[in-house]
Amino acid sequence: MFTGIIETQGTIKEITKDNDNINIAITSSITHQLKIDQSVSHDGVCLTVVAINNDTYIVTAIKETLEKTNLKEWKVGGIVNLERAMKLGDRLDGHIVQGHVDQTGVCKSVKNANGSWYFTFEYDKNANNITIEKGSITVNGVSLTVVNSKENEFSVAIIPYTYEHTNFNTIKEGTTINLEFDVVGKYVARLHALRN
Repeated sequence: MFTGIIETQGTIKEITKDNDNINIAITSSITHQLKIDQSVSHDGVCLTVVAINNDTYIVTAIKETLEKTNLKEWKVGGIVNLERAMKLGDRLDGHIVQGHVDQTGVCKSVKNANGSWYFTFEYDKNANNITIEKGSITVNGVSLTVVNSKENEFSVAIIPYTYEHTNFNTIKEGTTINLEFDVVGKYVARLHALRN
């Protein structure tokens, strides 16, 4: 369980294929605090630390994860948002994030708003995910508030701190991103579908 408040970023150092899976080596400022078997959110994807060597750790992404996320597009040198699992008793500054990406989306536009930015994302409505105005959404692991909610797209407003301390500063038109929709909204949508 995560909050969507990014702790730091990591740099992808190596990607190796292992049958249908990939092993990803990442360096970060929190590597020395990690332990094997620990869950860490990587751009919103919960992955388990399987090895640690100095300032680099390794996680494995299986075929299922590669099919549902943007990890198949990751490249050596890429920057990923990192968050360790929340501790019981800590403040929940974002919203409840499971680290289970529902689907990917694509950036339609980035607009500079004189000190902040508006990012608009489009997603496949056939996956039956929804957003609501002022509801919560997780984009690449970042907890955000939805603005301009539509059937298959939404926007988010990004403040300078978030822009500078996450990989939002690398997202441009056409970039594929990971989306985790609000867990409460998913239950409501599922109950509504069962009743119809």
